[in-house]
Amino acid sequence: MNGKQHATGASARLASIIAAEINAKPQQVTAAITLLDEGATVPFVARYRKEVTGGLDDTQLRDLAERLAYLRELEARRETILTSIHEQGKLDDDLAAKIAAAATKAELEDIYLPYKPKRRTKAEIARERGLGPLAEAILADRAAVPAELATAYLGDEVPDAKAALEGARDILVERFSENAELVGRLRTYMKQHAFLRARVIDGKQAAGAKFSDYFDHVERWSGVPSHRALAMLRGRNEEVLSLDIEVDADNASAVKPVEHMIAQAYGIAGSLPGDRWLMEVVGWAWRVKLSLHLYIDLMGDLRERAEEEAIRVFARNLKDLLLAAPAGSRPTMGLDPGIRTGVKVAVVDGTGKLLATSTVYPFPPKNDARGAQAELCALIRRHGVELIAIGNGTGSRETEKLVVDMLAALPAPKPLKVIVSEAGASVYSASATAATEFPDLDVSLRGAVSIARRLQDPLAELVKIEPKSIGVGQYQHDVDQYRLARSLDGVVEDAVNAVGVDLNTASSSLLARVSGLGASLAEGIVAHRNANGPFASRKDLLKVSRLGPRAFEQCAGFLRIPNGAEPLDASAVHPEAYGVAKKIVAACGRDVRALMGDSAALRKLDPQAFVDERFGLPTVRDIIAELDKPGRDPRPEFRTATFADGIDDIKDLRPGMLLEGTVTNVAAFGAFVDIGVHQDGLVHVSQLADRFVKDAHEVVKAGDVVKVRVVEVDIPRKRIALSMRRDTNAGSEKPARRDDKARPNPPRHNQARPDRSAAQGAFGAALAEALKKR
Repeated sequence: MNGKQHATGASARLASIIAAEINAKPQQVTAAITLLDEGATVPFVARYRKEVTGGLDDTQLRDLAERLAYLRELEARRETILTSIHEQGKLDDDLAAKIAAAATKAELEDIYLPYKPKRRTKAEIARERGLGPLAEAILADRAAVPAELATAYLGDEVPDAKAALEGARDILVERFSENAELVGRLRTYMKQHAFLRARVIDGKQAAGAKFSDYFDHVERWSGVPSHRALAMLRGRNEEVLSLDIEVDADNASAVKPVEHMIAQAYGIAGSLPGDRWLMEVVGWAWRVKLSLHLYIDLMGDLRERAEEEAIRVFARNLKDLLLAAPAGSRPTMGLDPGIRTGVKVAVVDGTGKLLATSTVYPFPPKNDARGAQAELCALIRRHGVELIAIGNGTGSRETEKLVVDMLAALPAPKPLKVIVSEAGASVYSASATAATEFPDLDVSLRGAVSIARRLQDPLAELVKIEPKSIGVGQYQHDVDQYRLARSLDGVVEDAVNAVGVDLNTASSSLLARVSGLGASLAEGIVAHRNANGPFASRKDLLKVSRLGPRAFEQCAGFLRIPNGAEPLDASAVHPEAYGVAKKIVAACGRDVRALMGDSAALRKLDPQAFVDERFGLPTVRDIIAELDKPGRDPRPEFRTATFADGIDDIKDLRPGMLLEGTVTNVAAFGAFVDIGVHQDGLVHVSQLADRFVKDAHEVVKAGDVVKVRVVEVDIPRKRIALSMRRDTNAGSEKPARRDDKARPNPPRHNQARPDRSAAQGAFGAALAEALKKR
């Protein structure tokens, strides 16, 4: 087989593997791989190349791209190993077939281990001393006494039978540990039967109190959920916990099942002298070589499995947050709360343009509440403010009360106040993007601008922040940062392109996430817009420096020009398909603007009548759907949670209270909900509904407004257990009332920013287990 045939065969094999995993046909996968290798983006392929791929969606394409990267790395490693063994002169047809059949990197490395160049080992030294034949003799003649066989191999470097037998043992231990088939069986057995045990390191109890749930913890390795695995791994990294993988720990037999598996592989059984000695070698091989090797493998698998799930959860939460309902293009006031340093104020117009800034000091030490309210009222009147976005950091509820009191004195119509997550706002404030956007504005005031804008359009503002700094993940700082960044970048790209971008108002940060653009071309578009005014049509993009036909093909369909000369420029119809769209319009005998949104007329059309050699039925149906709802936004309608009056702190909570809150984060074990008391509460997965829920995302997503009941409050550990299930004991419910508490109002704890995952992870692990036992 020549190189070209081999490459073709490898590509076909990869396509078949991926197709089975994403529920597609190999031809679909091959077509998608070709498009991606040519530089097409996932959003473009998913939206505008449905005929080519047979309708693969963005989720399938993301999975395809991720799996393709792994399999190509596997193929590259396979080639390296084949070359290495061939150069050693040890490659035969049987070995080549085994290497070709290896489906994972672990299997491949098991096969390669005996041939892998390594440092001089004890076994190698023993062979140099002529002890290889002794090991073979013991294996061949079990009736012989090993010590007697050893006397024939004594010499200057082997002074006695004990040294000879130790050398033979080292040779056999290496053979056992490099038997790929045996190692594979042992690994499978351990994955099925092993337990993970965590213990506290003596003297670390106080310093590692946050890991107290794992001071003496054991569970089956195969069932350890992501959040507990990452919590224990963090505890080990911080030298609080020791982690062991135990197999057959409760088996009282003198010879454990794993040792029997090794013995069976070499026919070691019975009570002959050779068998007895070989069983000792088997036990030694397990203790000093194989168990350690497999411990490392299983711990690596555990981390990889946990990281994969954590990244998946983070990606799903990020998607929900990015696609949260926008409040819309309305003049907005952003308030970044602060106690001693004052409340930072920024007012932006409907397009997000900064109009005014201020700092007010309603809290100690200045206590100028009246002056603060007067300043806010003046800004509201002067700029026609319709929305007030209040960041949910330290001082949020105090600031909210200040605003509520102020609004009570204003005549209608009054601005709508909304508590907004400020996760990542401080990261944006100090970023190069913010410095470029507001070079003369104080860093602290930039945060208030961001808070206002993220209420208007969460997606447009959050794209300016590094995704992992937004704070909706589990243990995001403990997972592989490259894999995390790649996954989150894909989520941001998909979200931006699903919504579409206004070409004439979008920031360079938002444009950079559009299919086919990137930071350089996005900056070029903004520079061209600033120099020449708004784009009149999509085709004018080709006038932008370095933006050629290929980039235009990838980006044009996702960029919108509302109220332009070409009505289709405001839609998701790609310019390459304008001809088809105009045939559809002509068939209706209407002007395109008059036809847009006329569902009755469009429903009468037969999509098949407009199919041609280039554009198939999927594209035609997409065009008709787009004409029906041009430029439709997939995001939900804007809605906010109403926090209970007087419930400002965890000390105000009582079991049975019914409250409204906003889901801030969804994890494997449940959902975190902001109920306005400075500390998110946890709705364990078992409390999400009156039915069995396997995955919390089946019920809720980040940004949802939900009603919850307080189940339990642990003030010292700042833990709140909530439930969304119906309470069968109606008499235990208590409405949220201010007279339920009597204590001073302390400063708000900044729970959310930007790494909330550690506290949530420890909280989640403990509370999830507690709720399971209830």
